[in-house]
Parts: sequence; structure tokens; C-alpha cells
Amino acid sequence: MKKLFKLILFLMVSVIFGQCNSQESSKDQYATQREDMVRYQIKARGVKDKKVLDAMLKVERHLFVPPEYISQAYEDHPLPVGEGQTISQPYIVALMTEVLDPDSTKRVLEIGTGSGYQAAVLAEICDSVYTIEIFESLGTKAKNLLKVLDYDNVKVKIGDGYKGWEEHSPFDAIIVTCAPTHIPQPLKDQLTEGGKMIIPVGESYAQELVLLEKKNGRIVQKDIIAVRFVPMINGKGKKY
Repeated sequence: MKKLFKLILFLMVSVIFGQCNSQESSKDQYATQREDMVRYQIKARGVKDKKVLDAMLKVERHLFVPPEYISQAYEDHPLPVGEGQTISQPYIVALMTEVLDPDSTKRVLEIGTGSGYQAAVLAEICDSVYTIEIFESLGTKAKNLLKVLDYDNVKVKIGDGYKGWEEHSPFDAIIVTCAPTHIPQPLKDQLTEGGKMIIPVGESYAQELVLLEKKNGRIVQKDIIAVRFVPMINGKGKKY
């Protein structure tokens, strides 16, 4: 009887130890992938802001992609997240974040929540993040995930991002992750003096990433790089 008890105890310990090792190996695997992502995809391309690099290292990108794409979560390209939308290429996420000069005092508006990844990166750095998603299914899923991950400084709204979020304006920074054919006037109006907006502008899947800064009430514009984003749409699915 004692031998049987010892055998059962040994098997239980072995199973638990094996599960722990498996979970630890999985964590180590993703941590290593994040380190490689930051080193080879982001730092190597010139992103230097330590706050941004630390956020990209910390946020677990694989949690923000559909299960069938987890193996590609840290690769150098965008991925589908549903409703025809995508999670942006890691480098683009880091670049757009860096050019906004984020810090712990900033209130940020994001247009195009998607899976919530960009909002999580911003939330690691900034005081508060307000994010708007046109697709209810994506917005609800992102809201729930961000809540589970304890991002209490992120507020999610289902609505038309073109109109911004006036009741919480002005914003120190605005980041737009879908492309209109022109820069929405409501977003310009909701940018505080000295604030910055990063936005892709142009026709479908062929746009210029543009940095705007409000100086003395005027908008100063600077082109950054050519990009490809999904188009900005209204509630009826029509492109802006």
C-alpha cells in the first residue's frame, strides 16, 4: 500500500512539475521572441526611446492575435484580427508611438482599437488612453482583454473614430491606425496646443504616415514614411 501511495505521489508531482516546466518554457519562448523583435525589428530600424522599447518588450503581443496566428505574433508583418482589420507590424507600432513623444503625463486618443495591442503599448507609458473602435465585436473583445490585463487607464468606446471623443478632449497626442483620404477636422480640433497626431493618409492600402503638431493654433505637417493601413470607415462601411 505504501509503495502504491508513493507511486501515485510521484506521478502527481511529475505531472505538476511537467506543467510548470511547460508553462515556464512557453513564457521563456515568448520573452525571447519579444527580445528578438525589439532588437532586430525595432532598435535596428532606429527606434531609440527607452520607454517605447520597454513597453514593446513588456506587452505580450501573442495575447492580442487570434489563436491561429500566435506562432506569427512576433514576426515582422501585420496580422488579421477579424472584421477585415489588422494588428500593425511591430516596427510601425513602435515608430508611431515614439514620434508622439509619449510620457506619463500624456492623455492619448487612439482611433482604431483593433485587438487592443497599440492601446496596451501606450498604456504602459502614458497617463490615460482613450480608444475608439468602429466594429463592436472587436471593441468589446479588446475592452475585455485590456480589463483582464489590468490596463485600468484605458477607456474603450464603440463608435466613429472620425469624430474623435470630444467630451474627453483636448488630447496631448492622437494616434490613428486606419487611413482616411484626408485628415479629419474633428481630430485637429481635439488636439491640444503643442500636441501631436500621427496618422496614415491616402487611398486604400497606399498612404503616407503623417505627423501633425499644433503650434500657436496652427497645424504643422511632416511626412514620415510610406505605409499601408486599412481604410477609415464610417458606421455604414463607407470610406472617409
